[in-house]
Amino acid sequence: MLSEESAAVVRATLPVVAAQLDTITARFYDTMFADRPELLDGLFNRGNQRSGEQRRALAGSIAAFATMLLDHPDERPDVMLSRIAHKHAAVGVTEDQYVIVHKYLFGAIAEVLGDAVTPDVAAAWDEVYWLMAGALIAIEARVYAAAGAENGRTWRTWQVVERREETPDAMSLLLRPLGDEPVPPALPGQYVSVRVRMPDGVHQLRQYTLSGEGDGGLRRITVKRVDDGEVSALLHATAAEGDELTLSAPFGDVALRAGDAPLVLVSAGIGCTPITAMLGHLARAGDPRQVLVLHADRDVAAHALRADMARLAAEAGAEQILWYERDAPEGARTGLMDLDGVAIPEGAEVYMCGPVPFMRAVRGRLIGAGVAPKDIHYEVFGPDLWLGAA
Repeated sequence: MLSEESAAVVRATLPVVAAQLDTITARFYDTMFADRPELLDGLFNRGNQRSGEQRRALAGSIAAFATMLLDHPDERPDVMLSRIAHKHAAVGVTEDQYVIVHKYLFGAIAEVLGDAVTPDVAAAWDEVYWLMAGALIAIEARVYAAAGAENGRTWRTWQVVERREETPDAMSLLLRPLGDEPVPPALPGQYVSVRVRMPDGVHQLRQYTLSGEGDGGLRRITVKRVDDGEVSALLHATAAEGDELTLSAPFGDVALRAGDAPLVLVSAGIGCTPITAMLGHLARAGDPRQVLVLHADRDVAAHALRADMARLAAEAGAEQILWYERDAPEGARTGLMDLDGVAIPEGAEVYMCGPVPFMRAVRGRLIGAGVAPKDIHYEVFGPDLWLGAA
């Protein structure tokens, strides 16, 4: 809980700070990486730095957290914090790194806002930062413990046993763990980080959903080639049977929950990967819940894991409705996903994954169809630019 004195200062200065957060976070990253370039080796995503997505996500999370502290002073925004904590755990963030971030972030605030940062203002925002950092450190400790890892040490080696081309720009890798250590359990919908060494010697991490399982502890990831995506391009160009990859333990808080409520599984494009994993779990478990699967894609050729989704939906007793923007086959719908004529089960719990604009639009339609906002869970690939808005 924010102290009354700090709350008054934060409330008065939030509009000014929020208006400058993009500039502040840009200065923060530029200064920190100039002084600590090793942080770009195996921790921060260079692609997200170039695009500005990481900067915007950080600014959004700070503003959202401060706003929640003011609007709901007796509550901690654990949903938002859990999402961030899982992302941090997936790349191995450690407690001491919060001290580094604090140094450069508050240096950037002082540089950008100048004389407006009085001692009282600095103290109030320092309290906001450490409330957020302290909560994340505590949640991350529990996340690491659940994964059987110690403070960022989550890595092990896996071997590619099969590569399968799914579409012209998506391929799956079936992996088996090397060594005798037990494999941390994975929940349907979770992701792993893949750590690769780039041609310039710098290590980069990317998160990929565990899109399926095989006998003997095998696990599958499905990788879409992304425009200007250096890791996905490298994996598409080089990953082959027999290769070894370094993977983190599974993380992610948007995982299929046990229960008896009807399920609606919604995806677009490569967002089908967690949905396919959930369908696989439901089929293997013989889960009796009513399941409705809704997926949208450009066309049949672009639909990764299409055959797997159809087979698993049938095995899980699920109804499946498909939308294709062009050349829709018989039984599928043409155009973007809409819910006209779609019977959403009463009391349904929804899991969504896809581009943020797609999820915003579908979420609004689901709420209009009677789904409670608290029962709509979503996963964003990359920095979460929807924080505070969903």
